[in-house]
Amino acid sequence: MKDEAPKAARSDSDTGAAGAAGAVSRRRLLGTAGAAGATGLVLGAAGGAAAYAGMRADDPVALTTVGSTRAMFHGKHQAGITTPLQARGHLIAFDLAPGAGRKEAAALMRRWSATAERLMAGRPAGDRDGHDTGIALDAGPSSLTVTFGFGRTFFERTGLTGRRPAGLDPLPPFSSDHLDAKRSDGDLWVQIGADDALVAFHALRALQKEAAATARVRWQMNGFNRTPGATEQQRTARNLMGQIDGTGNPKPSDSDFDQRIFVPSSTGSDGASPGSGPESDWLAGGSYAVVRRIRMLLDDWEKLPVERQERVIGRRKADGAPLSGGTETTEMDLDKAGPDGRLLIPDNAHSRISSPEKNGGAAMLRRPFSYHDGIAADGTPDAGLLFICWQADPFRGFVPVQRKLDRGDALSPFIRHEASGVFAVPGGAAKGEYVGQRLLES
Repeated sequence: MKDEAPKAARSDSDTGAAGAAGAVSRRRLLGTAGAAGATGLVLGAAGGAAAYAGMRADDPVALTTVGSTRAMFHGKHQAGITTPLQARGHLIAFDLAPGAGRKEAAALMRRWSATAERLMAGRPAGDRDGHDTGIALDAGPSSLTVTFGFGRTFFERTGLTGRRPAGLDPLPPFSSDHLDAKRSDGDLWVQIGADDALVAFHALRALQKEAAATARVRWQMNGFNRTPGATEQQRTARNLMGQIDGTGNPKPSDSDFDQRIFVPSSTGSDGASPGSGPESDWLAGGSYAVVRRIRMLLDDWEKLPVERQERVIGRRKADGAPLSGGTETTEMDLDKAGPDGRLLIPDNAHSRISSPEKNGGAAMLRRPFSYHDGIAADGTPDAGLLFICWQADPFRGFVPVQRKLDRGDALSPFIRHEASGVFAVPGGAAKGEYVGQRLLES
């Protein structure tokens, strides 16, 4: 399996609060983002050391570097897509307020972009009154990223339906869907990630305040991953089922990586992905985010013996190696059988069904957060995965693989999809631009 992914854009000149000691080890943190090549739950939760795969397995992390690492706001792509997974995340969707249209949306995106640029550099937010809450005082940038996207309804409410890309067409229903409409979709979507919880919350609060009367919160979700430096050595993270998670990730060295993850400029060819036509040139260099709140039925899962859990996933729980043998990064041998003639990786194993080999090469960059929202009324934990996957075309990435999983994934009885959304995420803003300017001012 592949365990490399794109390197984050970080500044080596900005040491922040960590000082010289942090600067010595900063490059050890600048690894690569984990994201699996197909849409299931377990292989999809790229995190922990999978997100830092550029490091040697025996290369310890200096904890003093956590606050000093910085992601860059300006660039070809928005930060938060190929950036290494952060320890804390917030997802928030807004709907434009009644009466707000294209002009108001453009002003909001201008404000949000300016605020995100300041915060990602480790500077105070400075709202329209020049005030900052002080929540993140004394902290460095802490790998903060802020990523913005537009939902399907945004184009209706701004009079831009003619610029809406086909990739925002509604997803088909799936058998595991138990979707709550109040926690799904939205005009605007913001993803916040940081390696410090206060830095992440500071950004969340600043952006909510900047929305003011222009947009109102539709839903908001909080997530987490393993903190850099929490383990003696960098290791692939485990999800809340205890599975090593994020091994089979697309990597930037793949010749088709950009083609699979980022929307190209208009080509006019029949094979172009949604978002690559003339009506959506504004999306070039951007991507589509499919966001799903996936609840794990942990009480049921934890009743299974480890051997059964391994057959559900198709990998060893201890080290993530495929049941066909080898180590975590060994390619799965899907045809290998045991002495009894049975396939070592069962026909309905999650890793088999979701593998690119079984889905015509369909792949996406998955970058989720785990979540825990307390204990439900029936005494079960409300916990699972805030699944986020990135692709140039959700109807060639997420949809076909999820349909395949829908037809017999052994993991399906242990998960439930409770919220969903698809968002068109523009490319990065150049100096002097704000995110979405090519759409809103065209």
